[in-house]
Amino acid sequence: MTAVATLCGAGVGLGLVIIWAGLRGVDLAHPTRVSARPKVERANLRIGLAIGDAVIVGAATGWPVGAVLAALAGWGAPGLLGGTRGASAAVGRIEAIAGWAEMLRDTMAGAAGLEQAIVATAPVAPLPIRAEVATLAVRLEGERLAPALRAFADEVADPTCDLVVAALVLAAEHQAQRLGELLGSLAQAARDQATMRLRVEAGRARTRTSVKVIVGATGGLVLGLAVLNRGYLAPYDSAVGQLVLLLVGAVFTVSFVWLAKMTRPSTTERFLTVARPGFVIPDRTSEIPT
Repeated sequence: MTAVATLCGAGVGLGLVIIWAGLRGVDLAHPTRVSARPKVERANLRIGLAIGDAVIVGAATGWPVGAVLAALAGWGAPGLLGGTRGASAAVGRIEAIAGWAEMLRDTMAGAAGLEQAIVATAPVAPLPIRAEVATLAVRLEGERLAPALRAFADEVADPTCDLVVAALVLAAEHQAQRLGELLGSLAQAARDQATMRLRVEAGRARTRTSVKVIVGATGGLVLGLAVLNRGYLAPYDSAVGQLVLLLVGAVFTVSFVWLAKMTRPSTTERFLTVARPGFVIPDRTSEIPT
């Protein structure tokens, strides 16, 4: 009966996930091919997994604490078991920024102005930032160069891009000399940073593998006991057992969060941001040497 209940709960949970995916328009076969709002879609996917896991465990065991822990596991599983896609995307974006800076340098070397160089490079900008560069080129038709560049930096939201944009804003507002040389130096620094990140990610790959093994072994043990030896977990059916399960689940949750933090790269703070109402962000572009 336990196996049948587990299968029924799994069917209900899977059905809920499929219904949610249909309502949200998410392609479960290719979850990365979603709309242009990746953060929102990732959050929606996590919510769907959390609900599905909670229904499965709740229907199979009748444990309210187990359902809550399963929901937490469904929410955190994508981040805990995810690969290096996020890190690879960050490295690709840094290299794209370096390539675009070199495009601007080479285009301006042909006696083109900064605005003309931005418009000329928009159709051939590196793919990770091509949409943002195209938006910048369109924005230049109705805005001044400096505000358009600051909005571009906020759209890309990368510290390396902030450095390039700061150099461009400095050239637009203060007539900085030797902008081409500065762009070349920034491009080389960006490529060096991308190389360093690749080396760091190679070291973190071993930690990610260990995390996946630990999570897989723990989940497999719990699932095996629930299906093959339900009597071993019978003490958790009581109220005291649920309290003990809550304590055990809290320990595992803290441990897995700690492991996930170890595999997550640290983020560098940006210094070019769009000011919110009531706040003034000081212009720090003058700190960059010409």
